[in-house]
Amino acid sequence: MKYRITLQKDEDGIYVARCPSLSGCISQGKTRNEALDNIKDAIVGHIQSLKKQ
Repeated sequence: MKYRITLQKDEDGIYVARCPSLSGCISQGKTRNEALDNIKDAIVGHIQSLKKQ
């Protein structure tokens, strides 16, 4: 499944990634690629958590 994400650089230079379709699914990274990798892991974990509920 594909999910849209948003990626923004904050005032401290940290990249913040969000998945708007999954409430509360947010991650970050020092680089753009790190943030993208982290949000992918967060999405998988978020979905697994929803399945358990």
